[in-house]
Amino acid sequence: MRNILILLTGVALLACNQEEPMEKKIENAINELIEKQPAEIAVALQTKDFYVGINDTVVMHAASTMKVPVMIEIFRQIEAGKFALQDSLVVRNEFKSIIDGSPYQMDINEDSGDRFYALIGQKASIENLVFDMITFSGNLTTNILIDFVGAQNVQNTVQNLGVRDLLVLRGVEDIKAFRAGKNNTTTARALTDLFQAILTGQAANQPSTAKMIEILLAQSFRDKIPATLPEDAKVAHKTGSITAISHDAGIIYPPDHDPYVLTVLTRDFEDPEAAKACIADISAMVYRMVVEREME
Repeated sequence: MRNILILLTGVALLACNQEEPMEKKIENAINELIEKQPAEIAVALQTKDFYVGINDTVVMHAASTMKVPVMIEIFRQIEAGKFALQDSLVVRNEFKSIIDGSPYQMDINEDSGDRFYALIGQKASIENLVFDMITFSGNLTTNILIDFVGAQNVQNTVQNLGVRDLLVLRGVEDIKAFRAGKNNTTTARALTDLFQAILTGQAANQPSTAKMIEILLAQSFRDKIPATLPEDAKVAHKTGSITAISHDAGIIYPPDHDPYVLTVLTRDFEDPEAAKACIADISAMVYRMVVEREME
């Protein structure tokens, strides 16, 4: 009988040792999903307890996700006393290429945030400009703000936060820079680290990070990470898309559960809707495995 008990105990211990940790289960599930996709996909997930990265150091065009570090730099300069959120800037539509200083303008037909074109020549508060840059992904407002705080300052802040492989060189729609390969770039790991810095209050002081999260929660484009999550799950995020690029990154706040950070970057989907659906599927899978399984 004693030998039988020892044998049974050994089998039980072996079964426990063979039980995969949650992060490995999530990694395998995501890999199984993305292997079926006709595109390149990178994923980074940071929970309170573990990190999962799949192609998370692959460098891609940042698209509009670069607007998040611009927002962080704005709030850090506010903290430094350089200006206030209620201060105003003149709305203008003329910017200089980083290649040769030649002027270029934003095209309202290419801008999802088109509200401020009617205000050219007038003043708008920095708070309203930031809100438009993030929630409507306004290109005009982005360029006004990045000119104001300085692209190099944005990059310095990214580096000071310890975020690697996120490069902010310029504003948007600088065609000469684009053709010269001078682009804003990121990795899934970099964006996840950046949002984690916001979540944990490292990106700026507590009032500033709280305001950033409030703005990110008001995101108007909700057809990627939040698309199929439960209605009571809040998502503070920023999307990005350009040609065959489609991204989303942000903080997910499930009810009665610790928040987590998720980034999904995609490249080379021929159908933009398929890219959105893929990001939504990955997000839903992660939510089920991180939140619902832990609550079973």
